[in-house]
Amino acid sequence: IIAEASTRFVCIIDSSKRVDLLGGFPLPVEVIPMARSLVARKLVALGGQPVWRENCVTDNGNWILDVHNMRIVDPVALEENVNQIPGVVSVGLFARRPADVVIVGGSRLARKS
Repeated sequence: IIAEASTRFVCIIDSSKRVDLLGGFPLPVEVIPMARSLVARKLVALGGQPVWRENCVTDNGNWILDVHNMRIVDPVALEENVNQIPGVVSVGLFARRPADVVIVGGSRLARKS
């Protein structure tokens, strides 16, 4: 909601997050608790291996599935596909809207539109 309402998207990461190909780290997916099993099955069908992050409850009372071994060749399409799964609140991909400013380990990179 905040991202959609914002005029600028600033992404702050540490240098370990910068990679040539996405998918080396588990992809976090926030799900409503009653949909955890359904979402997990759908994520398996997309090629991932979801693992429930036990004892972790988001500020909205939801749960997190960490999806391992997800091959992310088309991040925009994957973000859209995962967000369309019933029960998904949010996915840890931000590909649909590129960042206007990226801060990596203290260095600032501005994206020109």
